[in-house]
Amino acid sequence: MKELKTSNIPQLSAEKTVETLTNAFVTVIKNGLSPKVLPSVMLWGAPGIGKSQAVRQIAENISLETGKKTKVTDVRLLLFNPIDLRGIPTANAEKTLAVWLKPKIFDMDESENVINILFLDEISAAPQSVQAAAYQITLDRVIGEHKLPDNCIVIAAGNRVTDRSVAFKMPKALANRLCHIEVEKNSSAWINWAVKNGINERVLGFLSFRVDYLSCFDASSDDLAFATPRAWEMVSNVLNQVDSDVEKVYPLVAGLIGTGTAIEFRAFCKIFDQLPKVKDIFDGKTPPLPTKVDVLYALISSMTAYAREHKSEKIKLANSIRYALLMPSDFSTLLMKNYMAIEKDFKEKLVTIPEFFEWLRTKGKLLNGAI
Repeated sequence: MKELKTSNIPQLSAEKTVETLTNAFVTVIKNGLSPKVLPSVMLWGAPGIGKSQAVRQIAENISLETGKKTKVTDVRLLLFNPIDLRGIPTANAEKTLAVWLKPKIFDMDESENVINILFLDEISAAPQSVQAAAYQITLDRVIGEHKLPDNCIVIAAGNRVTDRSVAFKMPKALANRLCHIEVEKNSSAWINWAVKNGINERVLGFLSFRVDYLSCFDASSDDLAFATPRAWEMVSNVLNQVDSDVEKVYPLVAGLIGTGTAIEFRAFCKIFDQLPKVKDIFDGKTPPLPTKVDVLYALISSMTAYAREHKSEKIKLANSIRYALLMPSDFSTLLMKNYMAIEKDFKEKLVTIPEFFEWLRTKGKLLNGAI
């Protein structure tokens, strides 16, 4: 069988994937239609690129924009065989026919105020016999005697065969039942997501400074630990929940992103000791502005994290924007882009601050349509 190629399908960042699919599903739901009128979706991409995270974000967005409760059923097809999907056979009451007990994955809430998402993760890692059993689910929304409710969205995801992960070639009969999107690395989109979701300031600063380290996945390498968006999120969790001192948790960091990248990250984190006190900046003081590029990146990430924690305090935000006017234009612009990514429509709050208008007047042309 010839390998199915992903070169002729749209390549979108995780953020754009979420935006595109959210818009499609929300439009259909708001029009009073069942989401089953849209095709099932297949998300392709390298390990750790953000496919699973995108599905969870789509569910959250649908809930926010429609007012309906969303429930995600995460099914790892690699752990199933074809019979598992159909259920357990048992005799009917008359002992004359076999009937199939419904698998737990089909036990969904059919209420009008609920949207279900059946997430068939790692579908490309499932043997072709299991993939074949997914035919009916993706197109007819049934398997055997069991039927998905009308309020159910079906999204599948998997790694490409070329990623050298556990992956089987997808039969064309199944491929033709799906709308295919390849989720690609996009550093600026990931930074926006990281700001919104409270990714640790050290991770944010490092990946703003060294965007090439966001994803170091190499299909030809046998390395067990390597940097991916998923791995960086786990590094952030270690720093946020265990200890923000990278030296103390260095083995955990290196175990997630690999020793080479961890050494670079640890060196960058030492720069945070050289930063002016961010609290002073937000309190209206004007500490000396750093001149080194790496220190400026670290300062911007620290200011972004502080602004996120104090996003409702206009005076503090105004003081920080006044300080941003002293920065080189490219760094000042990066900081304002980060601010606008703090939460949805946060730029509308910023335009009520006079200092932001002054910033727009002097440096706003560098935003390139971001506002």
